[in-house]
Amino acid sequence: MTKYQNILVAVDGSKEAQRALVKAADMAVGNGAHLIIAHVVDAALYLPVEQYRDAITAGTEKYGRELLERYEKEAKQFGVENVSTVLKTGSPKAEIPGKIAAEYEADLIVVGATGLNAIERFFLGSVSEAIIRHAPCDVLVIRSERS
Repeated sequence: MTKYQNILVAVDGSKEAQRALVKAADMAVGNGAHLIIAHVVDAALYLPVEQYRDAITAGTEKYGRELLERYEKEAKQFGVENVSTVLKTGSPKAEIPGKIAAEYEADLIVVGATGLNAIERFFLGSVSEAIIRHAPCDVLVIRSERS
């Protein structure tokens, strides 16, 4: 069985991202791994409102920082000893499997099957789909609980 050393979990505040965090934290504890929690502010979503982009981006970055702080605290409560957080602006489809995974030498990426952005998923395909296609390492996709 593979022993993971650097587990990257992509979060966006959705219920599935929360489930992905729990799974990633559990795996990090079990493997004694470094857990990297990443949130990418998708700047492309704000292009149509160019005149408001800076204000919107500042608000979404603040949300991202607060989200990461909350998730880092949760990970530590699960017993993860080595936790890093990453906040980037750009395309989550490129940043997560490309730049962030490479920078942190991720050997596993954990991501929710769907996130908050249903409109982008309808037109362009999901972020999790892009991560699966472009990741340099294993990817674990977390689905919603079935009722």
